[in-house]
Amino acid sequence: MTWKPHATVAVIIEDDQGRFLLVEEISNGKVVFNQPAGHIEEDEAVLDAVRRETLEETGWRVEPEYFLGVYTYKAPANGATYYRFCYSARALTQETDELDTGIIAAHWLDLESVRSLGDRLRSPMVLQCIEDYRKGRRFPLDVVVDEQT
Repeated sequence: MTWKPHATVAVIIEDDQGRFLLVEEISNGKVVFNQPAGHIEEDEAVLDAVRRETLEETGWRVEPEYFLGVYTYKAPANGATYYRFCYSARALTQETDELDTGIIAAHWLDLESVRSLGDRLRSPMVLQCIEDYRKGRRFPLDVVVDEQT
């Protein structure tokens, strides 16, 4: 049997009021909160996935600014291993209110509101990525070498 990890992106977007853009979504029949995030598609540049997933899930056009790191997580619900390429991005404009299937709404939440979600966060990576971002973790975008770009 071949092991097939999932390559995903997640995006930390903070506004000038210190709020973070999260999505409320349905996952495994539960309502959970997550960063804009999703799978990198075949032949898609990682930074293009960052832009696409954020637009599809929140309606916001963003521009990636920094790479935060690769986070790994083995989901207890399905046993799948996820490699999350996490980025921070600057919000440019809200383009649409039409959101991807399974997304209930996009919300701007302050840190305490995010922390209070507890087990309603899709995974522990959601808060970990925000905390790392708040601690100043930042790497240049070119630290990820992507031949698709």
